[in-house]
Amino acid sequence: MSPVSGAVVIVGAGHGGATLAALLRQSGFDEPVVMIGSEPHLPYHRPPLSKKFGDPGFQQPIRPPEFYADNDIVVRTGVSVTAFDRPSRTVQISTGERIGYAHLVLATGSSPRRLAVRGSDAAGVLTLRTIEDAAALGRSLEAQGALAIIGGGYVGMEVAAVARSHDVPVTVVERENRILARVASSELSQRLTDYHRARGTDIRVGAIVTGVGEQGGRATGVELADGSTISADTVLAGIGAVPDDGIAHAAGLACDGGVLVDSCGRTSDPSVFAIGDVARRPIDDTGALFRLESIPNVTEQAKQVVAALTGRPQPEPEVPWFWSDQFDIKLKIAGLVRPGARIVHRPGKKEGSFALYHLGADETVHAVETANAPSDFIAAKKFISQRIPLSPNALGDPSVSLHEVAGATPVGS
Repeated sequence: MSPVSGAVVIVGAGHGGATLAALLRQSGFDEPVVMIGSEPHLPYHRPPLSKKFGDPGFQQPIRPPEFYADNDIVVRTGVSVTAFDRPSRTVQISTGERIGYAHLVLATGSSPRRLAVRGSDAAGVLTLRTIEDAAALGRSLEAQGALAIIGGGYVGMEVAAVARSHDVPVTVVERENRILARVASSELSQRLTDYHRARGTDIRVGAIVTGVGEQGGRATGVELADGSTISADTVLAGIGAVPDDGIAHAAGLACDGGVLVDSCGRTSDPSVFAIGDVARRPIDDTGALFRLESIPNVTEQAKQVVAALTGRPQPEPEVPWFWSDQFDIKLKIAGLVRPGARIVHRPGKKEGSFALYHLGADETVHAVETANAPSDFIAAKKFISQRIPLSPNALGDPSVSLHEVAGATPVGS
């Protein structure tokens, strides 16, 4: 059994695991670092899987292969952690080996929610999480067959944009009454719906999938509750993701829709941490826990864990944010989008660009949704962190600079 002493064992070789390992070495941590990943690849960037799967360069490693050896980071790929034992502080991997740890970090991420309808196991029904998934989706573009996307979330809409850019017929099927219903304001949903439809995407909302049609074991389309059928050669199930917290559950860690952690990433076991998609963490001073699926989120958590492991001061809390690329729109969203906010529209500097500021009852900014408006995004992150009340009138007036908005007196109008 090896290593032990002050070893950090990281379960998961995605962005979180790779970032954590690199930051440990950059901080001067000189104990053993072991990263274990179930995929055969070294850590790679996942955002290009949905944003650039149609391009040859969608496979983008996070670090060059030699980085890990040069920094004395042991990477075990193509093996999975089947369990870990907290009393003995050991993990068991699929080869049968046991590895001892002083601290364990769960960076296992999440898995696509499976489509639970008749025909969902037919050939041509895909999900999107790995390089292999993206490659399969890319092959569907080359075949120029029709694509049906079940789920109008960010991943589904990014895939739709790429496919339409390659002239592939695309239908998006969303069971809610609008796309992005759980993650975006209705204003942003409508703007993106109009933008996609103008570029040929068929968007069906309020549509419930009851089955996948198939012939000879291969998908031929999507069947809806109203009796209609959408013909498709490829079906992508983009209906959300579930945290990969099975081994945490089995080990007796506190879990509820993900592994519960504190502001340092520490779980209910002080020697075990969790970061990224698998973790539910505090974001603000309300005490509520959130599971966020974004690169900035896992990067911030990696910094928190490194600080805890090395005894350094915790970094200042960051405003949560993420981005999405759809056609020629660069969306950047900061803060937590919640229902009931007053939304102030601010036109951007370029044609078609805009920012949607979400204000609370105290007229502070809680979130912002921007499209090709980088200056608004940067300013809004400061507004959110500083919690300064703003004048809605000044905020919605593009003739008033953002610097002047910050100094304007709110008038409650």
